[in-house]
Amino acid sequence: MKNLLYTALIAVLVIGCKDKTDKKNMDVDSDPMANSEKKGTPPPPPSATGGEWQVLFDGTNFDAWKRYLEDGVGDAWKIEDGAMVYYPPKDRKKGEKYNLVTKKDYTNFVLSMEWKISEGGNSGIFWGVKEVASLPEAYHSGPEIQILDNDKHADAKNGPVRQAGALYDMVGPSEDVTKPVGEWNTCVLTVNHKTNKGFVVLNGKEITSFPVNGAEWDAMVAKSKFKGSEHFGKYPTGRIGLQDHGDIVSFRNIKIKSLD
Repeated sequence: MKNLLYTALIAVLVIGCKDKTDKKNMDVDSDPMANSEKKGTPPPPPSATGGEWQVLFDGTNFDAWKRYLEDGVGDAWKIEDGAMVYYPPKDRKKGEKYNLVTKKDYTNFVLSMEWKISEGGNSGIFWGVKEVASLPEAYHSGPEIQILDNDKHADAKNGPVRQAGALYDMVGPSEDVTKPVGEWNTCVLTVNHKTNKGFVVLNGKEITSFPVNGAEWDAMVAKSKFKGSEHFGKYPTGRIGLQDHGDIVSFRNIKIKSLD
């Protein structure tokens, strides 16, 4: 009788442990975030219905984007593993550029994205871009938040105002918080003309802050390479842009929230 009771108790314990293990596996498989982490793939993009956020790139299409001063996106931009990746064309014609801009204009906003730069690479994030036929480049009107390999790109030697996270050539980051080349960096850019404040949070750390209009803005521009420009930083409302600087660069999980 004792042996029979002991055998029954062991059977109950084994079945109970198996049920808990099966439930745990079922919970992981039903959680897309857990699956993405387990398989080493990027997490799902943010939902367009989540509050005021609007998805600009969900990893599947370029519907919100176009080439600057062109229709469509072109073959240089690819979608790979949920990211948009720029590959500089080997047969690029002289003066040909593949900067991307949003199809819509934005004024006061929070922009969130992840970026990954190639070794020795350079790129940037623009705002306030005005598509003007006489301006061949997005940077002629749009201020830029720098994307850079701080270790191997020569521009990093020109000081913090040229390094990753800087308001390019005007305000440098307080510190270098970039991830190693090949890893994803999370960048959140806020531009608010109503409060005259802009700032960059890179990998969870606020590293750059600056005015976005008025006398303070004009003073910064006057000390930069954009001094005397008729169009640079003149448009509170404009396109968001991603820069073709001739190097491979990747972006994913791009969303924007209006502050208007």
